[in-house]
Amino acid sequence: MKKYLLLGFLLIAGLCCTYGQAITPAEEPNQTQRELIERGYGMFVHFGVNTFSGDEWSDGTVPVDKYNPTRLDCDQWVRVARDAGFRYVLLVTKHHDGFCLWDSQYTNYDVASSPVKTDVVKAVSDACRKYGLQFGVYYSLWDRHEPSYRDKDPKKYIDYMIGQLRELFLNYGPICELWFDGGWDRPVKDWDLPRVYAEVKKMQPNCAVGVNHTVVDREGSRKHILPDSMLVDNKYYLQYFPTDFRLWDPKIAHKLDKKQYLYGGNSYYLPFEHTVCISKEWNWFQKNTPKTVRSLDELEELFYWCTSGNNTLVVNVPPDQTGRIRENEANHIIALNKERLHLHQDRPLPVGSAWLTEGGMATASSVYENNEGLYGAAYAIDGGMQTRWAADDVHAELVISFDGMKSFNKVVVFEHCDAVNSSDGFSNKRVNRIQSYRIDIWKDGDWECVYVSDEPMGDCKVIRFPYIYQTDKIRLKVLNASLPPSIDEIYVQEVD
Repeated sequence: MKKYLLLGFLLIAGLCCTYGQAITPAEEPNQTQRELIERGYGMFVHFGVNTFSGDEWSDGTVPVDKYNPTRLDCDQWVRVARDAGFRYVLLVTKHHDGFCLWDSQYTNYDVASSPVKTDVVKAVSDACRKYGLQFGVYYSLWDRHEPSYRDKDPKKYIDYMIGQLRELFLNYGPICELWFDGGWDRPVKDWDLPRVYAEVKKMQPNCAVGVNHTVVDREGSRKHILPDSMLVDNKYYLQYFPTDFRLWDPKIAHKLDKKQYLYGGNSYYLPFEHTVCISKEWNWFQKNTPKTVRSLDELEELFYWCTSGNNTLVVNVPPDQTGRIRENEANHIIALNKERLHLHQDRPLPVGSAWLTEGGMATASSVYENNEGLYGAAYAIDGGMQTRWAADDVHAELVISFDGMKSFNKVVVFEHCDAVNSSDGFSNKRVNRIQSYRIDIWKDGDWECVYVSDEPMGDCKVIRFPYIYQTDKIRLKVLNASLPPSIDEIYVQEVD
């Protein structure tokens, strides 16, 4: 065992107990949650042994000497985060494989036993203080390397985990957020979350704690509820408790997202934190071949959607095997800020324009298998990303009626794409169906074309008009598609 000094633990713990921000029944955010909401926008950093093995979820057997960044530069990561307008960095300190990015006295499966011994947790936390950003940590509950995890007595691993959390929370300065993952691998009771949560709050009371897949359909259930379905207060339950915010990566919450959830007969206020990859593919750890990034249009629209309604967003921008964020991804996420969002650390996050189509009506020329309950036109404008309109033929059209008294100059379409899984069985690539289409508005008793394209729609199509329009109906007319088209969401935005 490596010797590790946990300096000042008793003193810090004693002081922090007095000012704890533990979750209590409430209908509005407490101080910890308000701080979470105010920072609102963070950069997720996945980096570890998986970066070098090419896996998303390795099994804890990848040799420690596989971790070997040739130009490790954690300062560069945080500079990119600063220039991109992020308020905090959320670092994956230990993923499901159990490999730790700090020198832990509890394991030899860490950076200190690798060819490059830099304490990444320290380097990133120091850089965050240097550049004025807050620092958060991701820590996997599931550990596929640590022997005590497989012991019949779950307390042995919880002791191990709390020991590591003490290392993280007592040696690296303020930590704004703790993001737990991997809880599905064990019964909820085995995690002893009340004990773990209390330990964290003793050390750093204002740290917001969240556990992935937070919400279930009923007490004691393990049936997860999609964020899209969280439309009624006090209908669903918390399977992981205590917790300060909700998680389900990489799902997008409904525009009408609710905040009240039940546990033990009480109602608790919990914001939702979104996770999005900068890559067009759903993958967290960087791969050998550079990936295509999401368009600035899509990232901008996701920013406004995900940071609205007292929710938050973290965007994954992972370093590669050199130990640096690739220039193409750094340039892109910084351009999102400089060209679109114009974020300032001392100002509130910007808010997007109102959706005129919210509360409107939609009709379609066809619905897949005539199943209105699953694929009806209304799902294209319901404010949810996990529901969709799906047509039954390739030459389909969608008509949306809304308040015609307000002006607009922008239409946004999120096409539902087919997902093609990669060889790792985890990451996937999105494939479009719509190849050509037009947008019409209802004017003087007839349809007038205001936009037409013979190029694939793309994952998120943003159409900006030089003129300001008023109408009470708009039509998306699909001219050609590889398969019957489907739309996750389409909305018309009011002129600011």
